[in-house]
Amino acid sequence: MSPVLEIEDLHVGFGSSVAAVRGVSLAVERGETHCLVGESGCGKSVSALAVMNLLARGGGRRAARLRFLGTDLAALPERRMAALRGDRLAMIFQEPMTSLNPAYTIGSQMTEVFRRHRGGSRAQARERAAELLTRVGISQPGLRLGQFPHQLSGGLRQRVMIATALLCEPQLLIADEPTTALDVTLQAQILHLIAELQRELGLALLLITHDLGVVARIAHKVSVMYAGEIVETAAAPQIFSRPLHPYTQGLIASVPVPGKVARGKPLGSIPGVVPRIAPGFVGCAFRDRCAHAAPSCAILVPHQDAGGGHGYACRLRPDDPRSPPEGKPARAKVAAPEPGVRRPAAPRDDAPAIDVAHLSKRFEMPGKLFGERRFLTAVDDISLRVPAGGVLGVVGESGCGKSTLAKLILGLLAPSSGEVRVGGRSLAALDRRERARLIQPVFQDPVGSLNPRRRVRDVVGLPLVAQGGLSSGVIAERVASQLARVGLAPDIAERLPHELSGGQRQRVAIARALVLEPRIVVCDEPTSALDVSVQAQILNLLAELRRDLGLTYVFISHNLAVVEHIATEVAVMYLGRIVEQRRVEALFRAPRHPYTKALLASVLTPEPGLGVPEVGLGEAGPDPSAPPQGCRFHPRCALATDRCRSEAPNLRPSEDGLVACHLAGG
Repeated sequence: MSPVLEIEDLHVGFGSSVAAVRGVSLAVERGETHCLVGESGCGKSVSALAVMNLLARGGGRRAARLRFLGTDLAALPERRMAALRGDRLAMIFQEPMTSLNPAYTIGSQMTEVFRRHRGGSRAQARERAAELLTRVGISQPGLRLGQFPHQLSGGLRQRVMIATALLCEPQLLIADEPTTALDVTLQAQILHLIAELQRELGLALLLITHDLGVVARIAHKVSVMYAGEIVETAAAPQIFSRPLHPYTQGLIASVPVPGKVARGKPLGSIPGVVPRIAPGFVGCAFRDRCAHAAPSCAILVPHQDAGGGHGYACRLRPDDPRSPPEGKPARAKVAAPEPGVRRPAAPRDDAPAIDVAHLSKRFEMPGKLFGERRFLTAVDDISLRVPAGGVLGVVGESGCGKSTLAKLILGLLAPSSGEVRVGGRSLAALDRRERARLIQPVFQDPVGSLNPRRRVRDVVGLPLVAQGGLSSGVIAERVASQLARVGLAPDIAERLPHELSGGQRQRVAIARALVLEPRIVVCDEPTSALDVSVQAQILNLLAELRRDLGLTYVFISHNLAVVEHIATEVAVMYLGRIVEQRRVEALFRAPRHPYTKALLASVLTPEPGLGVPEVGLGEAGPDPSAPPQGCRFHPRCALATDRCRSEAPNLRPSEDGLVACHLAGG
């Protein structure tokens, strides 16, 4: 049988300046999962949009062959292509909030898709929509059909997108980063669901992702893209056990895998960024970032066959040695702080860098219930200590209070009760300038935290200006030294944030955080939006800065592999409370709380053949505005007892840490 999707020599360009896709060829068989991987800007999403004929204005495509079930997609008029989209050919986009119309209910959007392609009455369409919502694990489908997208959690919205894509039983499903923004538990549930539906319906799946753990667990075949070209294609086990292209090798070396790279040691990383390729470019586009580049790489890229369907585009022969990339971010050592900036005195030897005592934060909810004010307790009676030079990893699902805790520690929110002490001093007693010199943030999205109208030199120098007392010359010197410290070239100072790559923007955010020489840095999901190669660069940089400057980190992330690599201690949060806090090696080796065990079971390490685990936590946690009585985790815990349902466990010592569970022992 012929493949469901056949792409041969696909080219996509935007005007006369950018060749986004160059000669891509791949095929997806019935029932097969074909993963397309690579860094941002490599052309993965553009290739998918070209198949769907959804390219942005100015984009043009051409191909020797672009067939879906034998139909030439390149020759179809838009009217017939629109009839295919959503019917036999469906796509799931990365962010469901940009795909679901916020002004219409879930039911109206789903029934519109079904009636457009299959006809029937509104009642029939609604019945089919409810059936699919149930099929993707959404309870109370009648209620959900009447809700708007903003009333659903991220995981539920993604399930709605999957249900909508499957309404008409498509034969090819293209999924573009469908789990990137989800917690590890939801990611595992969504991937398990897709795999299950694929087996039942015989779906051909083209999955676009930069998460190599996902690729290893569900892919049959993998194509690696770089700068618009496919540089390596093979079965998933071959890609991970014997990568032959240096770029593929660099991607795999960038992923923190327990037991592969010692905790805290540099990860492999790929220097530089993906280049913009102009039409007519010749040679290997990876040559400027490759440790094995030779003069011939600028002229010709041979395509070689390593056997067993394993092909790659590189001059190196299959048996040539390939040394993995080393994680050594290039940056300059910096002298002591210049005069005029007073670095706070180091805390006493016996004083923790951060001391949080019985911290709580309540938010008043809009509207009243029977005339009574309602509150949501986002952080509930948390106490913790972080020693100077330590790294506290904070993990948990979305909505558990991690970011609220970070804002309380930073002083961006005032606590409802309790106290935060940093460097041995009460945060509430510090003025704005003193607090800025003690503790600084690095946020998840540098695009949202960097002023788009200010040049990098002004962004990094603003904290110095706010402190006052420094000349413009001293500020310029400090900015230059900080940019060098984080591995950025001097010319970056004159650029605007939109002119930088994602990794460069995050380095600018780190430079800004360090320009006042603080002792504590709070990192809230600093690598979640980055490619694995850039993530490795940032993790290496943070680890090296910590060693050189004696920094203390609070590191918030839903990527548990990253937390295990960088943290010294881990706090697990659930519905505003810490349920387990232990040394990182002990927690990952032998978790004590059932919730911690479920989180760790959800981690998808890049090990082909293991599949996606069934987590069994349900579609979502309880409503945080009305937490359950007793242990807050008991509605999702298979081990819950009557005591768990009636009595809330306290966080108490348990072996080498703290745990809040009646079943964990003393």
